[in-house]
Amino acid sequence: MEIKEVAQRSAEIREQYHQLEIKQDGHSWTTEQDALAFLTDASLVGRQVMAQTGSWPDNANHQLLTEKIGESVWWLSVLATENGIDFNDAVTRFLQRKAAQFRR
Repeated sequence: MEIKEVAQRSAEIREQYHQLEIKQDGHSWTTEQDALAFLTDASLVGRQVMAQTGSWPDNANHQLLTEKIGESVWWLSVLATENGIDFNDAVTRFLQRKAAQFRR
């Protein structure tokens, strides 16, 4: 899947979650709440990586790790959009900058 498609599909799914939040809480989540949700999922990625390497006492769950990595990318796309950042451009520029850094 192309990064632009990830961004578009992420926005569509986020809108569906906004509707669920409105039903549940009477309002959609703020950007700050979205950022906190991302950090929660990113933390779960860290815990699962630690579990897979034996550094965390929980049993490793490869499926959970896979899902949380995907969800973290989704949250990053959502947060970029909410903050006026083109997700495709951000990722592309970062990769180009890093590649150039190591070509020196």
